[in-house]
This record gives sequence, structure tokens and C-alpha cells, in this order.
Amino acid sequence: MVFEFFWPRGGWGRAFHYVKHRMRRLPDTPEKIARGIFAGIVTCFTPFYGLHFFTAALIAFVVRGNILAAILATFVGNPLTYVPIALLSVQVGLFLTGRHPDEAGNGENFAQKFFYAANDLRENVVALFTDMDANWTSLRIFYHDIFYPYMIGGIIPGVLFGLVAYYVSVPVIRAYQARRRGALKAKLAAIRAKAEVAKRAKAEKAEQAKETRT
Repeated sequence: MVFEFFWPRGGWGRAFHYVKHRMRRLPDTPEKIARGIFAGIVTCFTPFYGLHFFTAALIAFVVRGNILAAILATFVGNPLTYVPIALLSVQVGLFLTGRHPDEAGNGENFAQKFFYAANDLRENVVALFTDMDANWTSLRIFYHDIFYPYMIGGIIPGVLFGLVAYYVSVPVIRAYQARRRGALKAKLAAIRAKAEVAKRAKAEKAEQAKETRT
């Protein structure tokens, strides 16, 4: 199960094509679907892990995008992309807040701060039910050096990548929907033609039977 989280059954390529297929078949305008994609990609650049579906749906609602498209677009954020997205967002956030990356935290690296913060959180939960004293030091460092810069710094790259996705998606979705409508019309026309042929054959057969009786 853990392995499948990082490498789904059939591979990420198959998963990507499945999401793309579902996205193109959504019953909505290309612009609204693309706004949903924008919302989903912006969400991937936020540090609200575990709340990405809710965040994407909220942003899609605000920009009047397709909510299902927004949720599907959060697929961009996956175990293969979270690390570069997080590193980029944190670096941009540190720059925007006027801090040099070397100033961020007591010689601890990115992964260590996550680990120590998670350990503090676990121990503080245990402290609620025991005589242990709560210690928020690592969580404060994590918030100051990672979470806050991530939250601020993810806005710019998130919006930029979201806009690129929007302008790429609109013509692609429009072309796909037009081709699909054409295919459906051709299929409907073929069904009608087949029904008409059957109707004529039935009428001719009835006429021949009538002539035979007379």
C-alpha cells in the first residue's frame, strides 16, 4: 500500500492519462474547466497537505471554475513533485520575506525540520494525556522557517503555473469537445440512417406480403 502511494499500479503515466481523460470529458465549458485546473494547480503550491481537495474546491468556487476539474488537477501535486514544489515555494518565500536561505534555522535541513516538527506534534498530543510537558520549539522553527515561507512563496509560482495550465487547457479542451461532438453527431446520423433503412425494408416487406395475398 505504501509503495502504491509513491508508484500507483500501472505507473504514473497511466494515472496521468486517466486523469487527463476524465478532465476532458467533464460536461462544462472549456473556460470553466480550465479555471478549475488553475485552482487545482495553485493548490498544489500551498502547504495545506491533507486539505488540498477542500482548498482546490474553495479556490474553484471563488474563480467560478469547475470544482471536479480542480480536484482532479491536484494530481499535479504527488510524491514525485511535492519536494521540488516545496523547495521552490520555500525559497521564493524566504526571498519575499527578506531572508537568506542560510538564515533559516539552526543548521537543520529541510527534511530535519519536518521530522522534528512531526515529533514535537506527536509528543505534545501524548502530553495532553500524561504528565509530560509540551514543547513547541521545533514546531515554532518549522512554522517560521518552512510553513510561513512556503505559504507566502507558493503564491507566485502557483499562480504562474496555474495561468500557463489555463491558457494551454482552453484550446485543448475546446478542440476535444468539438471533435467529440462531431463523433457523436456522426454516430447519431449513422443510427438514424440504419433505422431508416430498416424502416424501408420493413415497409417493402409488408408491401410484398400484401401483393402476394392479392
